[in-house]
Amino acid sequence: DPYYRFNDVMYRWISLDNWTYSRTFRTPFDIRKWQKVNLVFEGVDTVAHILLNNITLGRTDNMFNRYSFDITSVIEEVNFVEVRFLSAVSYAAEQSRCHKAYSIPPACPPPVQKGECHANFIRKEQCSFSWDWGPSFPTQGIWKDVKIEAYNHYHLIYFSLTPFFVKSTQQWSLEIQSVFDVVSSKPVAGLVTVDIPRLQTQQTFSVKLQPGEGSIVLHVNINKSSTVEAWWPNGHGKQTGYNMTTTFMMEEGYQIEKFSKAYFRTVELVQEPIPGSPGLSFYFRINGRPIFLKGSNWIPADSFQDRVTYDTLWLLLKSAADANMNALRVWGGGVYEQEEFYDICDEMGIMIWQDFMFACALYPTDQNYLESVRAEVTHQVRRLKSHPSIILWSGNNENEAAIASNWFSIPYAYREVYIKDYVMLYVKNIQEIVLTEDSTRPFIASSPTNGLESVKEGWVSQNPYDTHYGDTHFYDYSSDCWNWTVYPKTRFASEYGFQSWPSFSTVEKVSSTEDWSYTSNFSLHRQHHENGNDQMLQQIGYHFKLPQSTDPIKKFKDMIYLTQVMQAQCIKTETEFYRFSQSEIIKGEGHTMGALYWQLNDIWQAPSWASLEYGGKWKLLHYFAQNFFAPLLPVSYEDNSVLYIYGVSDLHVDHKLTLRVTVHSWSSLEPACSFAKYGVTVTAQSAVPIYKESINDLLERCRNCTRRSCVVTFHLVGEDGLQSPVNHHFLSSLKDAVGLEKTQLKVSVSQRDDIYVFVIQTTVVAPFVSLDVGSIKGRFSDNGFLMTEKKKVVVFYPWEPTSVEQLEKSITLTSLVDVV
Repeated sequence: DPYYRFNDVMYRWISLDNWTYSRTFRTPFDIRKWQKVNLVFEGVDTVAHILLNNITLGRTDNMFNRYSFDITSVIEEVNFVEVRFLSAVSYAAEQSRCHKAYSIPPACPPPVQKGECHANFIRKEQCSFSWDWGPSFPTQGIWKDVKIEAYNHYHLIYFSLTPFFVKSTQQWSLEIQSVFDVVSSKPVAGLVTVDIPRLQTQQTFSVKLQPGEGSIVLHVNINKSSTVEAWWPNGHGKQTGYNMTTTFMMEEGYQIEKFSKAYFRTVELVQEPIPGSPGLSFYFRINGRPIFLKGSNWIPADSFQDRVTYDTLWLLLKSAADANMNALRVWGGGVYEQEEFYDICDEMGIMIWQDFMFACALYPTDQNYLESVRAEVTHQVRRLKSHPSIILWSGNNENEAAIASNWFSIPYAYREVYIKDYVMLYVKNIQEIVLTEDSTRPFIASSPTNGLESVKEGWVSQNPYDTHYGDTHFYDYSSDCWNWTVYPKTRFASEYGFQSWPSFSTVEKVSSTEDWSYTSNFSLHRQHHENGNDQMLQQIGYHFKLPQSTDPIKKFKDMIYLTQVMQAQCIKTETEFYRFSQSEIIKGEGHTMGALYWQLNDIWQAPSWASLEYGGKWKLLHYFAQNFFAPLLPVSYEDNSVLYIYGVSDLHVDHKLTLRVTVHSWSSLEPACSFAKYGVTVTAQSAVPIYKESINDLLERCRNCTRRSCVVTFHLVGEDGLQSPVNHHFLSSLKDAVGLEKTQLKVSVSQRDDIYVFVIQTTVVAPFVSLDVGSIKGRFSDNGFLMTEKKKVVVFYPWEPTSVEQLEKSITLTSLVDVV
């Protein structure tokens, strides 16, 4: 396994060699019957020379492009095909060496990443040369389908549909774009019929295809007497799609039938002045409704893309939807994802912020490079624009910030050269193509950016992290993460995060006994972020006691547990801050309309910012996300020793609810006191203050409570079973808590249909109770919770067949007091 222990370094030689893939094949049809035969590569990774029967067909230099070679005059009955690859590492170095006029930083990744240099000189998955959460595996191979196409007259290459809502007529219409390769020397005429039975819509068009690359654009108006159900994000409505058949009947004989799904939704990125605040808003309106984006950032699910199956994607995306997410950002250092990824997002209502594949670097703009990028962008937009899930195109990850904050120490005199390159690449090329190919979606040049303000400042703003405009990325590992005042009250938080270690069962698969310590060579080797392991210790130290066990494996497991508790609690605090900031402006800042933490998934088994481990197992953070992204949630924060609770709602109507608050002393399951506030109005799609009391007054009404001896829990309850998750507010660090007692947690397991029921029992209040069933695949309904009652029922949803016996044998329960 390339992921085993230190194999990423041991196998480095593979990427430094050149590899050739070849085979002999018989042509399964009569060559003489076809006017045109193509050899088509949907994806070649990356630099290759392609030959058929010893004749050069062409060369490839872009992993994200589709390559089609005309082999009409070359193909025989029996053929020999060769794809001769050149090492991506040597190619990138050579391209960089040839760029003599000025350097294009960064040259190499930081040593801690154990990566390769000059990734910015090759159009290849940038993180395959290493990243701060992933290994260096610069692959060489045919990473997508390869096929032979034979046809006469004409052939359909791209087919896409995009919806429009015409306000003046209050009618939906579809724009259908078809791109053909027309073989005949004169135009080909014919008819196209579009049929959407469920919408009683059928239209026929006369069309003419021009020789060469002929393209036709059709506008289908949806029958006004039909009710169109729009596509809505997860939690805001259904994801209705309509089956549609498009039939091309051309004069030259054969017809093409295309079956597709039509979705109807509009998207606007709103950047407008806000009363009482300098700057502009930055939020998305879907079908005319402002939507708060809740979610995370997506990275490649494996260093080896062929291991990413439909099931892999489905499980990760289903886990996102199950945690109440409605959005993911496909980050610009990976790959444009496979078709199935976007299909699943369409079905689950997960909105996609789609970066183009440029990240954390400056890039060349010579003619060859730009031509390759133009082909890439055209291909990807045509391939993906039919997906309603994609709501935004974004030019790059952090490259505006890299110039603005001068990450690469460029002397001021040279700055203009790099800004000119920046505008050339992202504005004059990428943006121009995107706007030509797709007029239905917003485009921003970078993330973070100041949006329209960046445009005004010549595309590179003075401070792309300005909270009054656009989106922000924010990382701070040294401040205490429970202190909400360190977080930016931004318009849109598109990246923020803290690291943790994956579960022992995940690490165990790729390590050996001597590796199982927090300070082992293996633990250092897997940590690709400078000082990452120490930063986790520091953050844990603010609120928890570090493990002191003399048993090294117990100590390692305790450390893993604490990193996960810390990460979950940190990101909970930060996300809740972003959610309660959505409706207010304080000192000119606020109206936060998105929280996408870094990062959703992992590329291998290592410490990272992810909430889902490699293999799909939920970290405690992911269980917390299910609660902190809940559609209805009370959120607390303290300011000058006053406790404030806000009611946060993504629901479309106002609700009159009851806020129930309970205060427990750590040493007893009997509440020290509890009270309710009735008739609390929680406004639709907003965050409103619903409760305020000084901590002193709160403690006074709860006999014998002090900050150190008690903890506050609270939730919202309404009619018809409507209720929020139970939230908690710590009054002191848990390392200072008084009365926390060691408990013997008991658990029993039983089966109910195809799920398993775990009943947990405790005798005292238990913080951060974590259930772990090792490598049995599945997830719990809740985990990492604060247990304030004798008994709690948790459901386990298996992802593979298991049994009560297996679960009983594998289960471990840990709470904070078990860490000694």
